[in-house]
Amino acid sequence: MAGTPDHATAAFVAHRNLLFTVAYELLGSAADAEDVLQETWMRWVGVDLDEVRDQRAYLVRITTRQALGRLRALGRRKESYVGPWLPEPLLTSPDVAEDVELAESVSMAMLLVLETLTPTERAVFVLREVFGLDYGEIAEAVGKSQAAVRQIAHRARVHVAARRPREPVSPAESRDALAAFQRAVQTGDLQNLLDILAPDVVLLTDGGGIKQAALAPIVGAGLVAAVLGRIDSSRSLLPAQVNGCPALVVRVDGELDTVLAVRLDGGLITGLYAVRNPEKLSRMERETALRR
Repeated sequence: MAGTPDHATAAFVAHRNLLFTVAYELLGSAADAEDVLQETWMRWVGVDLDEVRDQRAYLVRITTRQALGRLRALGRRKESYVGPWLPEPLLTSPDVAEDVELAESVSMAMLLVLETLTPTERAVFVLREVFGLDYGEIAEAVGKSQAAVRQIAHRARVHVAARRPREPVSPAESRDALAAFQRAVQTGDLQNLLDILAPDVVLLTDGGGIKQAALAPIVGAGLVAAVLGRIDSSRSLLPAQVNGCPALVVRVDGELDTVLAVRLDGGLITGLYAVRNPEKLSRMERETALRR
């Protein structure tokens, strides 16, 4: 019975959330990750399951190969994107935040770090560091030798380590910092804003050419505070779990307008990521299940 269509469907459904998470971490786009899952399913139903020793590893391998092909095409799309490109934010459940490693790996800050890797480096890093695949499984997924994969993994770890926050931040610390930031923005208290922003804080705004947004990064506490100080007080700022981390959701007359994620380092906000492109906000109306 192992090779029946019902068995193939059951196996795919059992691992679907894992496969989506793999594809999303490689692409930073939920829409593209869903397309990858469709492609994975089409290939999976053609597999002789009696010949598959480890269904999870096999499905991850298919997903990775499809995502790598799409990642290269996505890179070309980003080259013509209007203004800064930010990952598609996901409304996530509290259990994602409880898995600290998973939450960090899907955070907006980490996804932007992963953007600085080559497609193969990104796949190797994610499969090894986040999902714990062995080097043999990764080698099959990316089409490299195990020796090459080990070298790529080492290079990617060093690259990411140099760019990730220097100090781990607990969920409680993140919530407290976000609450202080929210109060400062809502009250227009410039001094409190400056107190919580790092001197070299960077604000990235993604409007995709559809919504008003800065076309270049805004750098420095003074400039960022000035921009945030212009937020209309009639807009509601509500806390939410976005990509496993505390963030703010901005609504105008009840309509979703912006998702604002933060990066904390040393108790200060070092990065602010404002996603305004409406094409990227569809996943904020319902929770997305992520799994390792």
